Amino acid sequence: MATGFSSVRAAIEATAPTYERVKKIIPPEEWAGFAEDIVAIQRLKKERNALILAHNYMTPEIYHGVADITGDSLALARKAAGLEADVIVMAGVHFMAETAKLLNPSRTVLMPDMEAGCSLAESITPEDVRGLKAKYPDIPVVTYVNTSAAVKAECDICCTSGNAKKIVESLGVPEVIMVPDEFLAQNVAKETNVKIITWHGHCEVHERFSPQEVRDYRTQHPNIAVVAHPECPPDVVAEADFSGSTVKMSEWVASHHPAKVMLLTECSMSDNVAVDHPDIDFVRPCQLCPYMKKITLKKIRASLENMTQAVTIPEDIAPHARLAVERMIAVK
Repeated sequence: MATGFSSVRAAIEATAPTYERVKKIIPPEEWAGFAEDIVAIQRLKKERNALILAHNYMTPEIYHGVADITGDSLALARKAAGLEADVIVMAGVHFMAETAKLLNPSRTVLMPDMEAGCSLAESITPEDVRGLKAKYPDIPVVTYVNTSAAVKAECDICCTSGNAKKIVESLGVPEVIMVPDEFLAQNVAKETNVKIITWHGHCEVHERFSPQEVRDYRTQHPNIAVVAHPECPPDVVAEADFSGSTVKMSEWVASHHPAKVMLLTECSMSDNVAVDHPDIDFVRPCQLCPYMKKITLKKIRASLENMTQAVTIPEDIAPHARLAVERMIAVK
């Protein structure tokens, strides 16, 4: 018992500089439960020559405690290309791990929990895309990065919420098909003259927000700034002061520095941004992604210890899916 206590105490001391950054977000008793795993993961990363990529929706102990590279889907895709590590651990959802594997085919990509999926990715199949292409021949298909590699392989180019408008307009055509997020496509359509044919997929986190909810929060919190992710319904985005990808949301908060702000996106995003802005009051209309929350420190540690749950992509799919991702990255 004493040995266990001493081990925890040593881990808390070793992680003290990290905890100093997140102490307003994570209570000390919770950090005590994270510290040993953080120390072990940092050791394992050196032993395995591993890097951890963490999406902005990861919980703070992962995002600030063990991640080497953080960001939204676009940032992770760009930074995943040509990494020097032998092992990449994806602290995110499965399609992100697939994207990392597409861009690093010779490296081992580990997924701490293979059940960490995505409602958007599950809303469309390769057969659905082929059906759309048959219905609308000769119209290019833009796929949101939130799709499986098999779906990407059927499409012409990928996009993220951070570059969707730029990707759509880069094709130089009057009309595109955009899958699978209906709301993202509708929000992009408001900003471009390109006609967009949509699919009916939705993010189960962002579709829950409503215009009335935003108006109610404004009544309860006068002068609050509202920042929405473009996966939210268009009538919700219309109520916001700004809309953008998670990276652009974070940048907006940093540049405008509102006294009080509400981020209409996954709940952990507010926690992670709040670490860098302790003087801003973050009002949290907490919507949790059940898939993102499947990734935990203990699962990351187990994945690195045992080198388990490696991501593979069939050889008949990978080249076509990789091309769609590379075409996106090439658009500046």
